[in-house]
Amino acid sequence: MAENLERLKQRIPLLKYLQRHNWKPCRAGTRQEFVGLCPLHQDTRPSFYVNAAKNLFYCHGCGRGGDLIRFVQLFLDLTFHQTVALLQQELTPAPVSRLLVETAAFYQFQLQRHPEAIRYLEQRGLHDPALIEEMGIGYAPGGNLRRHLTALGYSFELLLDSGLISSQGRDAFCHRVIFPCRQRGQIVNLYGRSIGAAFPHRLLPRTKGGLFAWESVSGFSTVILVEGLFDVAVLWQDGFRNTTCAIGTQLTPAQVSQLTEQPRRSVYIAFDQDDNQAGQKGSRQLAHRLQGIGIRAYIVQLPHGHDPNSYFVAGATAADFTDCLERAQQL
Repeated sequence: MAENLERLKQRIPLLKYLQRHNWKPCRAGTRQEFVGLCPLHQDTRPSFYVNAAKNLFYCHGCGRGGDLIRFVQLFLDLTFHQTVALLQQELTPAPVSRLLVETAAFYQFQLQRHPEAIRYLEQRGLHDPALIEEMGIGYAPGGNLRRHLTALGYSFELLLDSGLISSQGRDAFCHRVIFPCRQRGQIVNLYGRSIGAAFPHRLLPRTKGGLFAWESVSGFSTVILVEGLFDVAVLWQDGFRNTTCAIGTQLTPAQVSQLTEQPRRSVYIAFDQDDNQAGQKGSRQLAHRLQGIGIRAYIVQLPHGHDPNSYFVAGATAADFTDCLERAQQL
């Protein structure tokens, strides 16, 4: 095991991994040492050092350090085992990537065969067939995925390792609307939203990637950040194509890094107006975090009890939401 981990770290040098994720280093002293802003916390002075020869990092600001695996754990908010699996997939991505593509396509086909799923989308205010197809939305009825994928030649072990089925062979997603999560054109995860009484949210036990559909949103100087994928869907449907989400209120350092790619970007945070204040608290925390690294952050106040999805379902128009954006305030 130790030899495999060492070989993995040698094949993915820490410095090259950081540079692929937009870390901008300067040489520090020796030829093999580099310094830059820390990707793991709000850093205003370069405090993050990388020794390329030893393949190690240390931040004098937040006090965290280690190797490639430790950095990816912190950067993407993953467990140790999830991190190792992700890095191994970077080296041999084809089988899992193809598997997720086949799964997403299967769920898209199932959507049209199950009227209850179409009705659920309509209840959530999503009625544009072109947008549903563009986002790759599908439906997992449960009970038939393993048979389909094994007929295509995928092994039980690969389905189990991917998280698509349990050790008993049951589908991980059952009675759920499915959204594929992509990063750099590749499907990296699947999000399932229950249409019944089961726990609402489910992701595969792997990275959820960056901000949703970031490749199509990153060119905007103003970005709307919401909590959920149905929020994204209804806003895209009404023309707000600069909308993205992190699937929740907690952004990983990698997702924050995406928002800071344009130094003059403005971010409008339109989280849920919850009775328990969770969305409001998350909005304030994120606004402080973004403003601390020089991003203009505005908090959008929706009517009490609403998120963007429920606001439009209740009858709000694009003009109503634009008015909310115009009244948004900085902390």
